Amino acid sequence: MQGVPVLTAVEQAIGSELLEAEQVLADELQSENPYVSDILQHSTRFRGKRLRPMLLLLTAKASGGIRNDHKILAAVVEMIHLATLVHDDVLDEAETRRHVATVNSRWNNETSVLFGDYLFTHSFHLASSLDTTYACRRIGWSTNIVCGGELSQIKERGNLDLTEEAYFRIIDGKTAELTALCGHLGARYAQASPEVVVAMEQYGRSLGLAFQIADDVLDLMGSEGKTGKSLGSDLTKQKLTLPLIRLLSTVPEKESIEIRQILSHPDETTRRQLSPYFERSDAFEYTQERAKSLSDDARRQLELVPMTPARKILAEIAEFAVQRSF
Repeated sequence: MQGVPVLTAVEQAIGSELLEAEQVLADELQSENPYVSDILQHSTRFRGKRLRPMLLLLTAKASGGIRNDHKILAAVVEMIHLATLVHDDVLDEAETRRHVATVNSRWNNETSVLFGDYLFTHSFHLASSLDTTYACRRIGWSTNIVCGGELSQIKERGNLDLTEEAYFRIIDGKTAELTALCGHLGARYAQASPEVVVAMEQYGRSLGLAFQIADDVLDLMGSEGKTGKSLGSDLTKQKLTLPLIRLLSTVPEKESIEIRQILSHPDETTRRQLSPYFERSDAFEYTQERAKSLSDDARRQLELVPMTPARKILAEIAEFAVQRSF
């Protein structure tokens, strides 16, 4: 399944609700400060397929129906995601995202950090407009986990002995927690049963893990022209990802020493230097199987909801998550 047909199906299923969520976001992110307004306008160009609001609205529709609260929550999760992107670009020293200059590249790191904070505080302000504090509390819990995952990744930079278990703990926090939140809030605010809420949260978690693994592969073998963002940052920042963990755990000792030497002194040639080792290894095939297993798990979670167009799209998104980089 290709990305464009998936998006066409999304448009047919939740197009009007997605547009309403977009309008909520646009209305919230208004500022009379011309400097802030300029940054806000620039940052709208970073946003791609609106995956997180899409997931929240689709899980809502699959679990019982979309309500007005869902449109507000969809804007909230997109705002949080945008904040994490802005902060990530500072951490990675990235220069482009979606083919445009990052905030830190166009302005500076100080502006990026404060702008990310601005987005975070706005997201909680918007969530607090709902009738109960549940969403605020759940979103606060999840954003703490996201930040904890990012902190753990920073701590493990340069650790060439990072285990798969530790890697999955990191990506579960920094990436999968937010997609799990989308599934949870979508089902919860659709007044689904507790069992369905748990299943939709797990769907989002497995999907988020699969997406992150695919991103990690793209960082090693993707094209900046196609992805529209700076690649190789994982290598530059000495972040060990699943293909590298698998590679180091399976090559002969002599090659392991050579690879560790390459990884210890990263530069613009690192991806090219690693290529022959990957060609002789099953690292990418192994990584693909792990991502596919997570995608399969995501689709299994959907068995608790009726077979509807929304459920079918959620299954297709899980499939697309692993196809885009292999």
